[in-house]
Amino acid sequence: MKIGVISDTHDRDPVIKAAVEILRERGVELVLHCGDIQSARVIPFFAGMPMHFVRGNWDYPRDPIATAIAAIDGQLYEPYGELVLEDKSIAWLHSHDRTLFRNLTHSDLFDFIFYGHTHEKGERRVGKTRIINPGALFRAKPKRC
Repeated sequence: MKIGVISDTHDRDPVIKAAVEILRERGVELVLHCGDIQSARVIPFFAGMPMHFVRGNWDYPRDPIATAIAAIDGQLYEPYGELVLEDKSIAWLHSHDRTLFRNLTHSDLFDFIFYGHTHEKGERRVGKTRIINPGALFRAKPKRC
């Protein structure tokens, strides 16, 4: 299964639309959003894709975002999401809750953990777990054009 992972879209219409188009072009079958969508108004841009979101520290008010995600048949998880895909255990979260992030990354329960919040692309391994930050679609560090 081909999955896409994005994070920190922060209501930026042009970059969200471009990212969704790239995900579709690449045949992505499921998308994990690692939080900081920012508001409900951009959720419809993700319609038609199997979307799984976690809430970030900028994702308020809660109810309109949850309602918008449900309206596109997406799933919202709190405080983190977890799935098993093709025998691989996957978790994703925003990582602004440092204790939760540390506990998950050191639990040795997951094959992959995806996270956002820092806006910095990165990858490392802790035990069996591959921990990946896809970077941000807004205010990425380093900034890419």
